[in-house]
Amino acid sequence: MQMKRRLRKQEYIFVASMLFGLVFGAGNLIFPAAMGQQAGTAMLPALIGFCITGVGLPLLGIAAISITASESLFDIGRKVGHRFAYAFTCALYLCIGPLFAIPRTATVSFQVGAAPFVPTFMQSKTLLTFTLAFFAIVLYFSLRPSGILIWVGKVLNPLFLLFLGILIVTAMITPMGTVWDAAPIDAYAEHAFFTGLLEGYNTMDVLAALAFGNILVNAIRRLGLTQPKDLSYSTIVSGAFSTALMALIYLALTYVGAQSRAVYGIDANGGDVLAHIAAHYFGSFGGILLGITITCACLKTAIGLVTACGMTFSALFPHTLSYPKYAILFALFSFAVSNIGLSRIIAYSLPVLYFLYPLAIVLIALCLIEGLIGYHRPLYLCTMIGTGTAAAFDFFRALPPALHTLPLMEPLLALGNILPLSSIGMGWVIPSLIGLAVGTLACAGQRLDSTP
Repeated sequence: MQMKRRLRKQEYIFVASMLFGLVFGAGNLIFPAAMGQQAGTAMLPALIGFCITGVGLPLLGIAAISITASESLFDIGRKVGHRFAYAFTCALYLCIGPLFAIPRTATVSFQVGAAPFVPTFMQSKTLLTFTLAFFAIVLYFSLRPSGILIWVGKVLNPLFLLFLGILIVTAMITPMGTVWDAAPIDAYAEHAFFTGLLEGYNTMDVLAALAFGNILVNAIRRLGLTQPKDLSYSTIVSGAFSTALMALIYLALTYVGAQSRAVYGIDANGGDVLAHIAAHYFGSFGGILLGITITCACLKTAIGLVTACGMTFSALFPHTLSYPKYAILFALFSFAVSNIGLSRIIAYSLPVLYFLYPLAIVLIALCLIEGLIGYHRPLYLCTMIGTGTAAAFDFFRALPPALHTLPLMEPLLALGNILPLSSIGMGWVIPSLIGLAVGTLACAGQRLDSTP
């Protein structure tokens, strides 16, 4: 019997649809729209940067998992070291889980679906009630896995894309204003590309790709492919369809967001941008429909994240809590965090993302290098030490200004500012390359020592 080497067309579509469902969530909607408002005439370079971290890197992350034949994120982390694997896996799942991503699904749903219809003085109490109901539903389905996720995936995603398409086409036909009169503001005025690159961190898609990439690779294996090269090829081809759709949506949202500035100015966050756009074109009906659609999509994402985090932590620490107890813990914690509001969640998540993203990017690059030259632990260890040290300075720099007065913060910030490219948030690049060079020399030394 001849070994299967490629997927059929319908199988590529199935895998592409799965990838889209795994990585496209609330952040993929709100951040491009907000970026468009702020970037204005500089939206194209900003969008290119955004797509690199929000589209290209997640695809490479999944390819890296398939190339190294890793079964989980923990397996990838173990290439650096056992302790690193535990620390990085826990930090990444907490970031895309109860600390930021799960609470964000609830606050985005509220911001878009409920907030426009609630008086300002009632916002806090309504948010509490909304998130309580939201996480009650999330916990119910997390504790009782059923076919609802399949139903939502088959019905909601097409409905969501249909409504989003109607909204975008309407905005294109009858624009709120011209994009080319909106001058870029803040960091977009000087470094639009690199600001967009960093804005792509907010989608958390690279972290999600590392966390859930094994699900996609296993799905391809179940379709009959076994060889790493065949798996990688099929993953990349399938991902190309999915990421092309994502990039197209990002382009449309960025453009429509830039148009909305002529009417609404600069909104506080991307949730407000989407709510204003929907209300402008479809009135209260548009706001309600958009709110219902996004809420259902966010529910699906939240259920999947609670389930994934609960299963991961119960597997990493089997003698602590069972899966149901972890699911309850993460749902309750996410409920508490969600009530600090969307803008605060975004602000507090940035320092963590500025630390984790360079580690994730470099880990992906090392996995891809491994596919070419094989596994060499010194390459992983030295490069990650250089990356982590420099990324720590980005973490301190991104902390809220109120925390900059803490002891030792001033010298730490000054030391971080010395790093090349630190002014554009890329201070980790040179230390990573230095670590890679040191790791390469260490590998060469090991080969010389082993030569008879």
